[in-house]
Amino acid sequence: MAIITLTSDWGHRDHYIAAVKGRLISLIPDAVIVDISHDIETFNTGHAAYVLRNAFPSFPPGTIHIIGVNSIAGVSTPHTLLKYQGQWFIGADNGIFSLLGSSQPEEIWEIDIPSETDYFTFPSRDTFPRVAAALVQGKSPSELGSPKHDIRRLLQFEPIVTPTEIRGKIIHIDHYHNAITNISEELFRSFVKGGRFELTVKGSNEAITNISKSYDDEPEGEKVAIFNSSGYLQIAMVMGSGCSLFGYKTDDPVMVERK
Repeated sequence: MAIITLTSDWGHRDHYIAAVKGRLISLIPDAVIVDISHDIETFNTGHAAYVLRNAFPSFPPGTIHIIGVNSIAGVSTPHTLLKYQGQWFIGADNGIFSLLGSSQPEEIWEIDIPSETDYFTFPSRDTFPRVAAALVQGKSPSELGSPKHDIRRLLQFEPIVTPTEIRGKIIHIDHYHNAITNISEELFRSFVKGGRFELTVKGSNEAITNISKSYDDEPEGEKVAIFNSSGYLQIAMVMGSGCSLFGYKTDDPVMVERK
């Protein structure tokens, strides 16, 4: 049984999702198709990478992930098949593969199969399902293209650590308007060492001075800092839309000062 996921910025108003699923079912009738998200911000590779990076580890080995964000092939962004942590990823090499994690891919292949139509604007329907079907049928990636030695890399902002502070940033704002930072729990705890700290966002004078274990630790409407299920520091409002009220945005600086 093949498991195939879809991640895209197509939204839900148009025919794109149904067209891709229809083609997949035509080629792989028993496929289990999982929608990771179709609400990625338009052309936002970083958003797509964040969502996919936090979703794919829950899937079993051999899962095939089709990425429909910035998927048009170009000279510097060829269609690529990547094996990473035992799973397959199909998309354009626009930098998204470099944001899936810190370890090296097991395999990288430049896809060299023709589109099924004379149009080149919808590879998620006209090319990627054929790649997925070939993998399900047990074909070697060498039948689909040629090996690549590396992928296009995007710079991923890592927190800056000094003797007195961590300088991070907000990397994602989720559906609940929680602000997720790039500061991991491991980094935070190794820096604070159980001592006192102050957490501020974009220079605010209202510092957070403790980490809550759950939202129930604080009253409704209170600002809280918590480590989310992915192990990253998150700033939220209990039972409220924190970012919209606080004015937080993606890329806003986040500071943890040791006291």
